[in-house]
Amino acid sequence: MDSGTKDEMQPSLPPGSSCPGPEWPEQERAEQLARGAALKWASGIFYRPEQLARLGQYRSREVQRTCSLEARIKSVVQSYLEGVKTGVWQLAQASEAVQGAREALGQAHGLLQGMEETTQTLKPLREQVAQHKQLRVLSQLLPRLWAVPAAVAHTQTLIDAQRLLEAYVCLRELEQLQEETWAPLEGLELPVFEGLGPLAEALGRAVETVAGAAGQLAREDPALLVAAVRVAEVDAGYMASLELAPRDWRQRCLQALQEGLERTHFGTPLLPEPGALAGWLEALRVALPAELAIAEALVAPCCPPHYKVVQLWAHTLHSGLRRCLQQLLEGPGLGAADAFTLLHWALHVYLGPEMMGSLELGPEADVSQLEPLLTLENIEQLEATFVAQTQANVTQWLQRALDGEVAEWNREQEPGTDSSGFYHSPMPAIVLQILEENIRVTSLVSESLQQRVHGMALSELGTFLRSFSDALIRFSRDHTSGEATAPHYVPYLLATLNHQSAFSSSVSGLQPEGAASGALAPVGTALDELQRRICRLVLEALLAELQPLFAALPSRRWLSSPELLDDVCERTARFCQEFRRVRNPAAQLLLAEAERMVVLQYLRALMQGRLVCRGAHERTQVAERLQHDAAQLRELFLGLGLEESVQCAPVLLALRDLLNLRDPMLLGLEVAGLRQKFPDVSEDHISALLDLRGDVSREQRLAALSSLQAGPQPSPSAGHRALFSLVPAPTPALSSCLPSGPCA
Repeated sequence: MDSGTKDEMQPSLPPGSSCPGPEWPEQERAEQLARGAALKWASGIFYRPEQLARLGQYRSREVQRTCSLEARIKSVVQSYLEGVKTGVWQLAQASEAVQGAREALGQAHGLLQGMEETTQTLKPLREQVAQHKQLRVLSQLLPRLWAVPAAVAHTQTLIDAQRLLEAYVCLRELEQLQEETWAPLEGLELPVFEGLGPLAEALGRAVETVAGAAGQLAREDPALLVAAVRVAEVDAGYMASLELAPRDWRQRCLQALQEGLERTHFGTPLLPEPGALAGWLEALRVALPAELAIAEALVAPCCPPHYKVVQLWAHTLHSGLRRCLQQLLEGPGLGAADAFTLLHWALHVYLGPEMMGSLELGPEADVSQLEPLLTLENIEQLEATFVAQTQANVTQWLQRALDGEVAEWNREQEPGTDSSGFYHSPMPAIVLQILEENIRVTSLVSESLQQRVHGMALSELGTFLRSFSDALIRFSRDHTSGEATAPHYVPYLLATLNHQSAFSSSVSGLQPEGAASGALAPVGTALDELQRRICRLVLEALLAELQPLFAALPSRRWLSSPELLDDVCERTARFCQEFRRVRNPAAQLLLAEAERMVVLQYLRALMQGRLVCRGAHERTQVAERLQHDAAQLRELFLGLGLEESVQCAPVLLALRDLLNLRDPMLLGLEVAGLRQKFPDVSEDHISALLDLRGDVSREQRLAALSSLQAGPQPSPSAGHRALFSLVPAPTPALSSCLPSGPCA
């Protein structure tokens, strides 16, 4: 495309317009882009030679389009110029209007300044008009205002005479008159009405005083109570209707009802003194239900239903009592009796059918919503107080019982006996009764308190049993040392064994229902220990009598004469005759231990090596003596009542077989058999018995002792009570020791 064609395709600018030129880079860039787009379009259209024939058509079309665009631009520019002309004209009109308004405002401002000066001259006149209006109102109300002081005095007289409804009517009339003067006088307070505030307060106090004595007035003068309540209710409705600040006479009336109840029953001067709590609680048990009955029958009809008088009475009495009890618990510490009484009363009596659980107390009392009279902390405090003080008392009582019992041990008389002839003392029954009574009485309060006291009782019983055992040790030590010889030492020891039996048979009575079965285990252990200690002391007394006799056994005299064992049996029988005054099973235990102790002393004497047989004849004599002594001991203890199955004397027959064996080569079998019957026999014991035979060579001894190790071990089910392990054996000679023995 030539340059002429390009010039023809460019739109012509309208007259008067100018090209921005290089001052507008954006327009120049837009023109360049437009030219480029046009060239691109033209090159696409006339790319083929056959299309050049249509160049004239395209040219005429573009000329028409250019002319159309120029016409549209001229139209837009003309329309824009007309709008600008209209706007300029409107601005000129607005400027003229603003100027006129400014002049008018200046004139108005001048007029206002003149009116302000005129107003200042009229101010005294307005004040005169206001005063005139007030004087006119005062002149109209003057007769009534003149009577206000007399009406105030009359109303006060009515209040003093407790004519509350009439007083309230007069007060209302005076207050209405005050309201009538308030608006015309524009809030001006007249001195004549200064007494209305104190007068209203006096009437409120009178209503409050009457409400505080509601219980008494309901019986003596219910009309006065009704008047006070009506005054409070009417005033509350009146003040609410006028949207005035309430005087709260209704709230003061309700509060006075509550405070009057609390003051009557729980006033500070009426708090019980220490020790007087039970009487005070009993008086409340009678007074509170009576007060509730009066409230339901007499006070409730005098009050509106929304007062809920019965519920108010019940909750007020409950809260007052609760607060009073809190003061009691915060004061000086209560004694055990008072703590128990308060717990029982609060947990059972107060909620029982005689008081708050009464069937006559209607549902309007709503006692189910009452807080607990005592909190968990209060109950814990009272239970701890009761248990601590009860424990101190029980400790004193048990100590006095123990001191009384110990004081009798050195008497010149034998212990007392019961109807069956057994030694008897009231001390166990006293101790158990003290503990049982304290446990039983706590079941009236709560399971937790009973468990606490039960634990305390078992602890104190264990302490008492240990003290009792220590007292026995001191009693025995003083007797054996000669510091305080007891005339009837053994009988009193046997009497204490009966005490232990009495404790053992009766201590289960201390166990309350539902208590843990293992709670008595420590007491049972202490009782078993006490029984063992008493038995040991008794057996030590028997041993002291028998030891001199066993010092001569065995001997040549023992082989030829039974006198030594006869003396042993005689003293044993005389000593054990006292056991008949001991109750079973303790008597059987004593007999069994006495028989075992005699056999042990017999074995101890044999093991001392004081006798060595000098031939077969002496061995036969020793065997016969062992058999005779075993039979004599058996008959002795059978006669004393000991069962044959628990006797230890048969061990002498086993020793007889060992000593009577004629062939020393068979000693191994005999020793093995002895080991099976008495597993606690040792090599030292066997060596001592072989020394007693006097005919055992070194090789035979070694073979016999070897059978202890080589033979079968004793069966656990065939075990016997310990015998040989309690008998010391002399240390054998080195030549008789096995390589595995104690001397190896």
